[in-house]
Amino acid sequence: MVNQKGGVGKTTVALGLAATAWSRNIDCLVIDLDPQANATTGLGVWDAPFSVDQALAEERPGAISGLRVPSGWPNEGGRPPSVVPATPALAAREPQLLTDPIGANDRLAIALEGVRHDVIIIDCPPSLGLLTVNGLFAADRALVVTEPGAWASDGVGQILRTVHRVSNRRQSPLEIAGVAVNRLGRTRDARYWDQQLRSDHGDIVLPAVHMRAAVPEASAGSLPIHALGARPGAQEAAAEFDNLFDLVMTSEVAHGV
Repeated sequence: MVNQKGGVGKTTVALGLAATAWSRNIDCLVIDLDPQANATTGLGVWDAPFSVDQALAEERPGAISGLRVPSGWPNEGGRPPSVVPATPALAAREPQLLTDPIGANDRLAIALEGVRHDVIIIDCPPSLGLLTVNGLFAADRALVVTEPGAWASDGVGQILRTVHRVSNRRQSPLEIAGVAVNRLGRTRDARYWDQQLRSDHGDIVLPAVHMRAAVPEASAGSLPIHALGARPGAQEAAAEFDNLFDLVMTSEVAHGV
């Protein structure tokens, strides 16, 4: 999950996709690379004894394996994901990474060596710094998350260029999984900017996730959206995340940038 702009709902989409994995009993790991740690708390993990920061402190193959903790999502009805938590202390890691004379772009990729899950979701921070770059070097696919608003298309273009640059520096290409339009409202303005995104970026823009009160309700309660059952909007939101999950996870051909 990536975008240099904050407030577009990267964590919301990360939790929505993790909720789909939960509902389908898929073995999922969520890595929280954002010092705000919203994915961590959204997964019901509080006061974690360690964090992803320790995996980035040095080049240690497989370091992530010792930093996984169970999420607090319910066992009944699904398979709770594991999480590599973040803490606010992670914010101090980025300037330290800059001091590595060899380069620290692939610390997370090295830390993931030998770690096996059906799906690994990396929630990147709202920046183009080394934490995000580490996420992009570790990932197989980049899902750009945005919302339908002014300048959203320019921001998407910028992050797509960054993904392309990272892809050129990797041993294997980094695919664009698509652009997820989050929090699409029912206003004329929202529809206009959604259409602008689709006009500018073509078929890499995926079906939108609509604005519904059930989505932040699930996050605030540290629950998967699928666990809200018949509450207003919950089933519709769950279906949209299910569709997005299928589109992102089953893509076999990298989209052009």
